Amino acid sequence: MRLLFAVLLSMSIVLPAQAKWYLDNESSRLSFISTKNLDRSEVHRFLTLHGMVSDSGKTSLRVEMESVSTGVSLRDERMRTLLFDIDEFPQATVSAQLDVRPIETLAAGAQLELSLPLTLTLHGKSQTYTAELLATRLDDHRFQVVTLAPLVLNAGDFELVKGLDALRKIAGLSAISRSVPVGAVLIFTRR
Repeated sequence: MRLLFAVLLSMSIVLPAQAKWYLDNESSRLSFISTKNLDRSEVHRFLTLHGMVSDSGKTSLRVEMESVSTGVSLRDERMRTLLFDIDEFPQATVSAQLDVRPIETLAAGAQLELSLPLTLTLHGKSQTYTAELLATRLDDHRFQVVTLAPLVLNAGDFELVKGLDALRKIAGLSAISRSVPVGAVLIFTRR
């Protein structure tokens, strides 16, 4: 009996209050808007994301650039090769430090607004942004983070202007906007 009590006590000590959280790729979405010829905007997304929040709150998100999905396979292939250059830069990463304790203490359905500094590395270049986010505790094992406002990325910050120009020329467009709004719905599950 003492051994059973000791094992149960040690388990409660070993299990951290702040467990690891992993991104649920199937339920998450990372989308962006492109605008061409000044007045035609379209929503696109990335289909493969990997992410985790560690015990210490270190948050990482990896975006597989080959998973870009625009609804047009020829355009997807052109974006992979001409814009993202996936042979050299197959992934984009986002890193941040998130204090997940306030989220873990929320009741199911409760929400918390966050202003979170994050670093995006794309095409070999890094930029820091402050993201306005809304965290929602879904249940004991899941929480969701959504962007309250899109992050607006500038192609020039990531040396993507040459690729945009190549896309514009090959598609016969007069213009492609260098500013790209990005939004996210990310669901994390405790394991």
